[in-house]
Amino acid sequence: MSTEKQTKVPHRPLEVDRYVDAFLSTVCDTSRRYILELLALPIDGKDPDLPEWRSGDIARSIGLSAATTSEHLRQLSDAGLVASRREGNVVYYRLRNHLLVQAFQDLLRALDTDYATSRNEN
Repeated sequence: MSTEKQTKVPHRPLEVDRYVDAFLSTVCDTSRRYILELLALPIDGKDPDLPEWRSGDIARSIGLSAATTSEHLRQLSDAGLVASRREGNVVYYRLRNHLLVQAFQDLLRALDTDYATSRNEN
C-alpha cells in the first residue's frame, strides 16, 4: 500500500457535466462567440448592462445571413445565454446570463494574451 497522497479527479453530478459540455459546445463556435461579444458591447453610451440588438443588426455586424444568425441565436437562447423579445416583426436580443458571458470573455482575454506572449517568444 502506497503512502503517497492520491489526488482524486473532481466529479460533478452528471447533469452538471452535461450542462457544462453543452455550454462549451455552444460558445466554441466562432460566430456564436462573436454574437456574445457583440451583445456585451454598450450601444450608443446606453446602460452597458442591458444592450439589445435587433437580429438583422446582429447579422449585418458579424457578416452572416439572417437565417444563419437566427439559428445561432436560437442555440444561444437554448443554452440560456441570450433572451429575446418581439416588438411587431422585430426580434430584439440581449444577454441573459451576464456572469457566464463575463467569465467566457475573461477566458478569451487570457487566451489572447497567452497567444500574443507565445508568438513573441518564438
